Amino acid sequence: MPIKQWPQQQRPRERLIREGAHALSDAELLALFLRTGVPGCDAVQLAQGMVQHFGSLQALFGASLSQFCALHGLGPAKYTQLQAVMELARRAIGEEIRSGTAMCSPAAVKQYLRATFSGQAREAFHVLFLDVKNRLIEAREMFRGTLTHTSVYPREVVKAALASNAASVMLAHNHPSGSPDPSESDLQLTRALIQALALVDIRILDHFIVAGQQVYSFAEHGQL
Repeated sequence: MPIKQWPQQQRPRERLIREGAHALSDAELLALFLRTGVPGCDAVQLAQGMVQHFGSLQALFGASLSQFCALHGLGPAKYTQLQAVMELARRAIGEEIRSGTAMCSPAAVKQYLRATFSGQAREAFHVLFLDVKNRLIEAREMFRGTLTHTSVYPREVVKAALASNAASVMLAHNHPSGSPDPSESDLQLTRALIQALALVDIRILDHFIVAGQQVYSFAEHGQL
């Protein structure tokens, strides 16, 4: 039965207006984005199939164009729309962080990092440069690829921190497929960066590891 023939109180659009977006399932929210289904499959069923196929929203958002379009009913137009929505969400969260009011909130920083790394299939290393009042000066991706102690260069982080006139920094990288728990290489890298930045009197406030919706904080685990 097409969604427009559902009882009004069950339709995703009407439920969102009445109850708020948080009341809808992942599939219902995706259905509103899709707007229409395909013959024999309404938008909610199509959305459910997408979630089941990719296994998670994180995997869906990180799908390549070819992977996305491999599903019946999806094409380049929907792919570009989804990427645009994701980028708008990242920018909206980034505005809050850059306003300087959110850096004192670990929850807000974690939300920003989840959005930043969402959909990234490769490891990347980011540095958030902060002023003396812990306001964000700049957030920059410094390195990309498999990250080890030898592939992230402390001297480049020090140079960038000095160029930004940063008083402190926050570090962040992602584990695209796996646990957010730090590896021995992550621990070694953090120690090397602490030592390098201490020489120029710049503190590391935290190092975050993002794995999907999970975020590991070195500071919260007493590892700084």
